[in-house]
Amino acid sequence: MKIAEVSPYSMSVPGGVQGQVLALARSMRNLGHDVDVIAPCDEQTMVEEVLSLGGSHNWWANGSIAPIALGPKMWFGLRSILRSNGYDIVHLHEPLTPFVGVATLMFSPVPTVGTFHRSGASLTYRAYGRSLGRLARRLSLRFAVSEEARRTARLVSGVDSIVSRNGVDLSRFSGVPPWQKDGFVVMFIGRHEPRKGLEVLLEAFSLLEDPDVELWVAGDGPESLKLHSKFRQDSRVRWLGRVSEAEASARMLAADIVVAPSLFGESFGVVLLEAMACASAVVASDIDGYRGLIENGVDGFLVPPGNPSALKGAIVELMESTDTLRFLASNGLKKAEKHSMDALAKTYLDLFTEQLSH
Repeated sequence: MKIAEVSPYSMSVPGGVQGQVLALARSMRNLGHDVDVIAPCDEQTMVEEVLSLGGSHNWWANGSIAPIALGPKMWFGLRSILRSNGYDIVHLHEPLTPFVGVATLMFSPVPTVGTFHRSGASLTYRAYGRSLGRLARRLSLRFAVSEEARRTARLVSGVDSIVSRNGVDLSRFSGVPPWQKDGFVVMFIGRHEPRKGLEVLLEAFSLLEDPDVELWVAGDGPESLKLHSKFRQDSRVRWLGRVSEAEASARMLAADIVVAPSLFGESFGVVLLEAMACASAVVASDIDGYRGLIENGVDGFLVPPGNPSALKGAIVELMESTDTLRFLASNGLKKAEKHSMDALAKTYLDLFTEQLSH
């Protein structure tokens, strides 16, 4: 098959959807299919892997900044790509996202399927989605990465979806040497924005009395300067900035605990799967998107969102109990293996083939 994987978000900005699109395309290519990634792109270094729709603009949505493309260049470029490249099927991620999602549904000349990633629907998003309900029904197949994403899509657009889950590229961590460390390491990786809960983690970490534990903070965002200033006196915090995929992999392989303290708006939690694939113990907020992946006390710990004291308690328990740490890490690795990107790619491809045979 010749497949178009379409992302509304810039591939030059780290994100869960972008990572899923690129990894899914690679797995499908490895399985013998011809796959193009179509997306906004802000860096010249990405052009070999992406058919670019031009630069992106920051758009606030669901408590986060979404780097999306808009304007005539995107519209004309997308229409030209979709109509001239002979695709058998178009796979659109976040179908209701302005403006790439809408343009793809309008311009695609072949069967188009969609995967919904978003969790949570504001009043504005509901009104917007209802206006596009008829357009969303053009999707030949509809998927959602979690039950929470499925509920959101149904609430907003009135359409139902098959829960497909997300996947993790296990090959990304194979043969990678762990980052060198001196002691116990807790790690955060993600955007520094309010809904990701980094400030909660930093508050929890400040309550720890152990001088030998380190907190690695990877990523950046609108809260970086404020949080760096507020917690600058804690020399145990290592501010890494935005790191490469290779460094992120090596550091997660070294980390004893990876913490995802998000407050809301998470539909799945790809970073949790990545941490599990690295055999790091996972501590995450007890929110819908994470609760669907983590079994509390079995393959991770869930703590009340926005509660530094509870988060600190979970970290201390793992620091003091090597057996518990290893138990969670071992079970997490088993779960990650069940969510491999290759398995997800095969699931999608089987359904694509069935759809095209109709």
